[in-house]
Amino acid sequence: MTDLAIETAGLVKVFGEMRAVDGVDLQIPAGGVYGVLGPNGAGKTTTIRMLATLLEPDGGTATVLGHDVVREAAEVRSRVALTGQFASLDEDLTGMENLLLLSRLYGYSRAAAKARATELLAAFDLGDAANKQVKAYSGGMRRRIDIAGSIVVRPDLMFLDEPTTGLDPRSRNQVWEIVRALVGAGTTILLTTQYLEEADQLADRIAVIDHGKVIAEGTSGQLKASVGSGAVKVRVADPADRSEVARLLGESLGAEPVLESDPASVSLRVSDPTAVAGALQRVGDHGLVISEYSLGQPSLDEVFLALTGRPAEETQEKEVPA
Repeated sequence: MTDLAIETAGLVKVFGEMRAVDGVDLQIPAGGVYGVLGPNGAGKTTTIRMLATLLEPDGGTATVLGHDVVREAAEVRSRVALTGQFASLDEDLTGMENLLLLSRLYGYSRAAAKARATELLAAFDLGDAANKQVKAYSGGMRRRIDIAGSIVVRPDLMFLDEPTTGLDPRSRNQVWEIVRALVGAGTTILLTTQYLEEADQLADRIAVIDHGKVIAEGTSGQLKASVGSGAVKVRVADPADRSEVARLLGESLGAEPVLESDPASVSLRVSDPTAVAGALQRVGDHGLVISEYSLGQPSLDEVFLALTGRPAEETQEKEVPA
């Protein structure tokens, strides 16, 4: 492959007896969004820290934008930005003061720093909050000002480590639009997330990491196709009938039913979509009523369940902090 933004081979990081990252191989092309998906403790943040030169690998190699992360750390740092899981600005300063400070540290003149800060505040819809202390910002506003601070000088590569954790849907959508705008301006994004919808919405390719290893990689469509040709979702008219409907469908389709959070819904992965009609007919023959059903590709959630044996939202031990 050519024009790689990131390339790793056998990347390892050990904390005591725990191998937080256990031989990660990645080839990430420049341009677009590359998603790294996995639960807490999977090794996502530790991998990001090594690629951003905050941690030194214990094994393997990694290059970022053509520079070795150990031997050429200064060159890597000059071309990347990192936005972590928590706001890293001074909360006692206003949004404007934070951006002015960062601009001056990057070498802007006073006038240029003021112009850049004003430009970023307007672009991130924070103009009205420019003179408020950051500690008074909402969660979504904090994430936006944090990202704004990371692009005072536009990086060639930006690491976004779970940027929407804890945000409401509106704020999450605002961050997604910011990510798309950054890509449109030429920045490559490495995005880590636990949110399957986020990876589906933003990432051109996705690596699934579990227990410090890459267990699958590809486009969203390729990952979905890897676990079966389709999925059927059924909603019963009476939630009390769900268990019996799930049993009948599971027997007819030879698949394990998944009881959804909706007490009236059940889903199954199917290898032969043509068998679905007969399975639904069998349910009807038993006097059970299905109010709606759909047949389509598996969701990323079902992909993750098939790959790891547990849902993506199920948390594990957190990674050891640096």
